[in-house]
Formats: sequence, C-alpha cells, structure tokens
Amino acid sequence: MIKFNKRNRGFLYDVHSDLMQPEGGMIMSQNSHVANVEYNQLVADKEVVLVDTIRKPGMPSSSRAFHRAGPRKLLHFDPSAVNAAIVTCGGLCPGLNNVIRELTHSLYYLYGVKQVYGIRGGFNGFHSPEYPPLLLTNEIVENIHHEGGTVLRSARGGFDIDKILEFLQEKNIQQLYVIGGDGTHRGAYAISEACIANSLNVAVAGIPKTIDNDVDFIDRSFGFQTAVEAAQAGIRTAKTEAMCNVPNGIGIIKLMGRSAGFLASYAALGSGDVDLVLIPEVPIQLDGPDGILPFLRTRIHEQKYAVVVVAEGAGEELLGVSEELDAGGNRARPKIGEFIRDQISNHFESFGEVATIKYIDPSYTVRSVPANGYDSLYCTQLSQNAVHGAMAGVTGFSTGLVGNKMVYLPIPLLVASSPRVMNPYGRTYERILAMTVIPFV
Repeated sequence: MIKFNKRNRGFLYDVHSDLMQPEGGMIMSQNSHVANVEYNQLVADKEVVLVDTIRKPGMPSSSRAFHRAGPRKLLHFDPSAVNAAIVTCGGLCPGLNNVIRELTHSLYYLYGVKQVYGIRGGFNGFHSPEYPPLLLTNEIVENIHHEGGTVLRSARGGFDIDKILEFLQEKNIQQLYVIGGDGTHRGAYAISEACIANSLNVAVAGIPKTIDNDVDFIDRSFGFQTAVEAAQAGIRTAKTEAMCNVPNGIGIIKLMGRSAGFLASYAALGSGDVDLVLIPEVPIQLDGPDGILPFLRTRIHEQKYAVVVVAEGAGEELLGVSEELDAGGNRARPKIGEFIRDQISNHFESFGEVATIKYIDPSYTVRSVPANGYDSLYCTQLSQNAVHGAMAGVTGFSTGLVGNKMVYLPIPLLVASSPRVMNPYGRTYERILAMTVIPFV
C-alpha cells in the first residue's frame, strides 16, 4: 500500500496564486502564469489499476493492484504555502530536463506553489557548498527540454540522510521529487521514512529513470524509446562499415545494458540489420556447434559481412564479475565488446583468414540526446501525476505506467525486484532469434 500523510485538514482542489519573493539576496524571476485549472475527472483514493490483467488457469483468484494516479478532490497541503525541491541522481537519460520542466510547470501552473528548488549535483547538492541549490521558475525551465542531460547536473553517491533532513528543515521543504533508478529510489524511501520518524510533514515522490528499462512493474522508463531511436545511427554505421570493408567485414556495436538486454534487443529489432545480439540474460558460448564464432564465420561467408550488437553486461560467465564498485554501488563491467572483437579476429586467423572488424561504442551518445516527442509526452504524464500524488499527501511512492495506466507504486515493492531482466524464453528474445535466423538456441 502507498502511504498517505495524515490529512488533518482537507484543501479543496483549487489553484492559489502567490508570487515568489527574493530570499537570501537571490534574484528570482516572477512566474508570469498561474493556470486556473478545474479538473472534470478527479481520482478517488480507492481507485486501483489491476496488475495481473492476463489471467491463466491455476492463478490465484485475487490480483495485485496499484492506486490509480491523478488529481484528488482533497489535498494534504495548502499549495500556496508549499516549497518543493527536485533532484536528479545517477546516470543521464533522455528526458531528464523534460521531467524537471514539467514538475516545475505543474507545481506553479497547476497549484501555484510558493517556490521550487533545484538540487544540483545529485544528493551532494543537499550539503555540498560546491553545488548551491537553484531556485527554479517557469521562465528558467521554459526551453531546457530541447537539450539533453540535466540542467541540475547529476551524480552517484553523496547520500547523507542527516544532512538531507537538515536541508529540508532549513528550506522548509514540504515536497521532494527524486528522479533516478532503483538505487536512487531506495534513497528516496529512506528519506520518506526518516521524515516520518522525525515528524516532518514532507511528501517524497520518485520518478523512475533508467536507460536500461530495468525498473520492475512499469511498462517502460522514460527516455528508453529515445535511446532505442538514437542507437539506430550506430547500428547503421556498423552495417555500412561491415559492408564496405573487405575481406570479411564485421561491425560490432556496444550498447548499454548493465543487467538487462532491453536496449540492445529493442535497438536491434528496430533496425532489422543485426545478425547477432548478445545480452546479459543469455550465456555466450564461443565455440562448438552452438558457438557464436563459427556462426559468424558462416554468416559472413554467406553474405560477406555481419553486424553484432552486444550489451555492456553480457558475457560475465566468460569474463567474471568485477569486485570494483562505483559511487552508486554498481559493479564495474568487464570490457565485453573488446573481448568479442578479439575473439572473432583470433577465430578467423585460426583458419588463415582475416576479419576486418570495426568496433563502435556509442553508449553515452544514446543517453545524452534530448527526448523525442513520445518520451516528452510520457515525462509530462509522470511529472504531473507525481505532483498530484504529493499534493494529496502520498509519500514514499513512485509514478509509472502499468498496463498503459498511470499508477502510484510503493517504492519498497518497486525496488524489491529491480533491476528486472528480460526473459530469455520470452517473446522479445524469440523475435531476436527469428530476425537473426540463428540455427541454435
């Protein structure tokens, strides 16, 4: 169940205009617009969206469900007195600026809040003097969605619960919006629990962000479709290089996918030009009747070239698991792309042949581009519904699409099974096998 802060009083759903005033010598632009929105359809607290919409014989008669997202009739907070804060954590992803912009717009336009702080440098911005907070206005965020990355900058690590609580109290923050992956969401939930333990009237809302699309339960994460689209240029480049270089041209492109192969798989399927897809969920066998090396040599002899897409997390069964951790607690990944390149070269040499291999690593280029139109719309939906939930007093939750319906997800449930992985016996991987016509499974 999602948690509601206690509603000691109910505010009717309305918009209050309150111009921002200078604080601490900082110059702030006045917000020129406050919408006078009256929703025709409000969501009741007991409205839910079923998770198990596909029923199979033998399943329990009961079904899991999430609270439906959307505007409520009664609010926990008086919007005109609300100070909010927004923070982006972890790696970059298309759409981060969209989310910042739409959160800011929703807070000001739909509810007329007092002011919105942008926390710079991830969780570091709550306590580091190197990253002072930025007072966000509608004018400041107006055009940031046309740029990739995050205007607030991002970082891994820096989580200090005591200093975060101190910041929330010092700035009188009532709502905190945390944008990040499963690790960041664990931090967001820790903040919400600490606020409750310390009797702080703060709603903490998460917005799931991952380029790997590996946050469980939700249909997809924002920016994923943009990344799939951005990866097409790299795949086309790999194919052109493979086709135009002799003898035995091979193009290898490495894409992101630390624990899951969604990005590599969807990008390959979207292009239709890939001969082999290597993902973390499917162990790699190099030699033998089911080996990828003899398969590639046969494919190249048939069509004179081949294109390989490899996810960064593939091949741990060959290269082992690194003990090195980054600031966010993620294990470093072995260099699987270079390893596959060298193994292919050695395999051809063992037959007295030469392979002309072009290795392309566009990993960071696919996550730093602006969101496309579809993801931009999704960012708007996520942001507006996060604000609706926080205003109603929901805390320790995240927003997302489940069954193409916007819902509120309890963070503990969301992170318990994240990161999710792709089913190696599922429909998506079956489509990979059908496209690549691999003679073995």
